[in-house]
Amino acid sequence: MDTGFTVEVRYYRLSAELQPFFTALYLFNITCQPDRLIEDWLHPEWAAMRFTMSGIPPAGGVGREPIAPRPPFVVTGPTSKALHFRLGTSRIWGLGLQPAGWAKFVAGRASDYSDRTLDGSVDPAFAVFAPLLPLVQDPMFPPDRAAEEINAYLIQQVDREDSRGELIFRVHDALRDPEVAHVAELGERAGLGLRSLERICLRYFGFPPKLLLRRQRFLRSLAHYMLDPQRNWSEALDAQYHDQAQFVRDFRSFMGMTPTEYAEHPHPILNRIMAQRMADLGAAPETDMPTILRYRTEAVPIDGEPEDKRRLGLRR
Repeated sequence: MDTGFTVEVRYYRLSAELQPFFTALYLFNITCQPDRLIEDWLHPEWAAMRFTMSGIPPAGGVGREPIAPRPPFVVTGPTSKALHFRLGTSRIWGLGLQPAGWAKFVAGRASDYSDRTLDGSVDPAFAVFAPLLPLVQDPMFPPDRAAEEINAYLIQQVDREDSRGELIFRVHDALRDPEVAHVAELGERAGLGLRSLERICLRYFGFPPKLLLRRQRFLRSLAHYMLDPQRNWSEALDAQYHDQAQFVRDFRSFMGMTPTEYAEHPHPILNRIMAQRMADLGAAPETDMPTILRYRTEAVPIDGEPEDKRRLGLRR
């Protein structure tokens, strides 16, 4: 199922005022033989939106959800399970929501959307993003222009009221700290009692704080393994794991398979975006080079600079 294809990934860095609320903007350009599909498993992450620009919308499911065709504007809530997906010939935009972005833009509790997919065009909680689908499908906008239009549209929305923003940033920063191992430490760092911390995490992060800390520990280990080809699983374990057996239990819980089974599967999509995804999730250091340059996919000209000097961004 995973041969006879090409994958191009373009990565766009949104304007500075949008970065606290969104992860990076991606465009996947996938070409397959007519009878071929690409299959992959995406690790747990924050909420994400995908807009099919042309071609076949993705098929997928989170955890025990069946793999089924999804709509052109598909939303995945915050996940604690793997997203198993299949793609055919298509061009698909991806845009992730940070927890602070959920608070600012989404009219609903994150825990009500966790570990599930939905049609963003019909769910009123995501109404602010619905205009992005016809925008990316407009034949007048080639990809680079579409990225600029997406950026401009989101900037128009960024002044929305958000009374919990600073509190969410404090929780998020503490969650990303590998030294924070326990719920009590997370609450102390955020300046919250345990009940308030639980409410904030469910409302904007999608899960209880204990699960969020477990997920972060797991993602750091997965990042160590996948971003360093010389490491084996034992060497990749996060310092918070007591032993390898504990890690294997977490791996089964989050990915639905063992580490060995995961390593044996090809990862044609994830291998191309892993570094940026893990940086977005706070499981790996921020990257100093755009994804499209790291993985030798097509570079996007910015202001006529030489290709090896470009840092991708969107002109206002």
